[in-house]
Amino acid sequence: MKSLFKKLSFLLLTIFLTSNISAQVNADYDKSTDFNKYKTYSLEGWAKNSDQLLNPFDKQRITDALKSELESRGITLVETGGEIAVTLYLTIKQATDYTAYTNFNGGMGYAGRWGYARGIGMGMGSASTNVSETNYNVGTLIIDMYDSTSKSMIWQGDMTSDIETNASKRDKTIPKKMSKLMKKFPVAPLKS
Repeated sequence: MKSLFKKLSFLLLTIFLTSNISAQVNADYDKSTDFNKYKTYSLEGWAKNSDQLLNPFDKQRITDALKSELESRGITLVETGGEIAVTLYLTIKQATDYTAYTNFNGGMGYAGRWGYARGIGMGMGSASTNVSETNYNVGTLIIDMYDSTSKSMIWQGDMTSDIETNASKRDKTIPKKMSKLMKKFPVAPLKS
């Protein structure tokens, strides 16, 4: 029983510690494609000018994270003519989160003053609710990969996540979220 409790505790701790990397990821790919044959890729750019939604630093963070993930799988970036053509697309939407806190105050209290009318008194209880509204941005990054020869799509991955407002935190979260997405890629990282 203690062993089961330890395992459940470890699982809950792991979920709690990794919850800050919360990103919804999805991927689909052409099951008939042999992904192991690809050794190079070229970045064909951002679709529909979606890169204008990003500052140059975040663009670099995203492309560096993708490059790192693909290189760990033996697929190297080349300027032009890669065996895989990669396009990126980004959307950003504003979302609102509402949080309500209710404080309840019971109607009991001590009554009495200088020896007169001692005892406990009862009265009406009261409750107050405070509602706070938080606006934040949610970004969706879509990565499309095409076979450069056949021009057919071979893989698509998308990731939706809250956008971190702190730049130094984005340095850490973007690679972690990209790693989570690329776990859906058919080729696993090479063992060092």
